[in-house]
Amino acid sequence: MKDHYDDNDDAPEYLGPSKSQLKREMHALQDLGKRMLELSNDQLDTLTISDTLRAAIEESRRIRQNEAKRRHLQFIGKVIRQEDDPDGLKRAIDAFDAGSEEHTRRHHLAERWRDRMISEGDSAVGEFVSYCPGADIQHLRNLARNARKDVEKQKNTGQARKLFRYLREAIDEVE
Repeated sequence: MKDHYDDNDDAPEYLGPSKSQLKREMHALQDLGKRMLELSNDQLDTLTISDTLRAAIEESRRIRQNEAKRRHLQFIGKVIRQEDDPDGLKRAIDAFDAGSEEHTRRHHLAERWRDRMISEGDSAVGEFVSYCPGADIQHLRNLARNARKDVEKQKNTGQARKLFRYLREAIDEVE
């Protein structure tokens, strides 16, 4: 009688992800599509997505019937799977969610840059411009100088907040 297992076949052949794993991945992409539907048009414009995905999102916003929405969400998940960088897309959408890890990381990064610019001056501004090449160095120096004056005079006219907002926008454009 032959054994069911052959001594040469100790390791089973990898047949790819299981059906359950594929379903979990597809549901995750559908959830990502659902989150994209909740973004404003301005936020959607900042994402680097294909025209097909943009058209699918716009179409989905017009659909009112529940079953049709569900089917269209499946289609959006399929389109997202074909995008160049679905993980990068997820990180970009996470950055919009207040309280998300990515949002908090960028927030703290902007705070550190603001504090450095107030304490160190133009040297920190120069370093930031090398980090975010799209930033307007003259405007940034002016914001940092005004925020420094507020700190020196122990006043709060909102200059540090203006500096922070500008830094946050520049960081969001780079990452």
